[in-house]
Amino acid sequence: MTARVLDGLRLAVTTLTVLPLRAGRVDRSAAAVAMTVAPAVGALLGLALAGLHEGLRAAGSPALVAAGVTVGAGALLTRGLHLDGLADTVDALGSYRSGAAALEIMKKPDIGPFGVAALAVTFLIQAAAVTEAGPWAIVAAWATGRLALTVACRRGVPAARPDGLGAMVASTVPLAALLVAAAAVAGLAAAAVPGRPWQGPAAVLIALFAVVLLVRHTVRRFGGVTGDVLGAAVETATTVVLVVVTLG
Repeated sequence: MTARVLDGLRLAVTTLTVLPLRAGRVDRSAAAVAMTVAPAVGALLGLALAGLHEGLRAAGSPALVAAGVTVGAGALLTRGLHLDGLADTVDALGSYRSGAAALEIMKKPDIGPFGVAALAVTFLIQAAAVTEAGPWAIVAAWATGRLALTVACRRGVPAARPDGLGAMVASTVPLAALLVAAAAVAGLAAAAVPGRPWQGPAAVLIALFAVVLLVRHTVRRFGGVTGDVLGAAVETATTVVLVVVTLG
């Protein structure tokens, strides 16, 4: 059990960040642990980004510059993996193709106009929101982004392909683990908006609802989830939380 947990933790860190940890066993058992603890990795990323943002602001950086650097650093710390998944998923959805034809579009190395637009809009919205978000809102947003992985990999959600990252992690997270992870992130998000402890948890719930809708739609169009769909879920959840916590 201990070895499986350690393997899962290493898999989560090496998959979701640029940290060069020694790889352990990589199988569906380790994947279940990795996708369950993914929100904790997201929270640590959020802490690093919140610290960067606050440091830049304290040094006199303009709000938009500090926010742009923060969002850009978030992409660098994750190798741009989730942004790439977002672009490929949107390109496939925008093609109006289904099944194998849509999956073939997602495998292409180039990015189409739908994907470029999705990246630009996502980066713009995230940077604009970070100019108004406090440090705990940033932490909550990045934690919820990785909670999207836990949701997308819950039991009952099939993989679109028989191989690849999606096949390894799909349908590995039991419902009980998902509920615990969601409750932990919602609790963390209570500090996201000072004076309004309900707004952060509400943002988490709204983001997870958006992820459920995205996953249902991609399962219907592609036959299941892929690594690209998981990346799209991460960016969708992060963006939704940032938007909701800055309302009002």
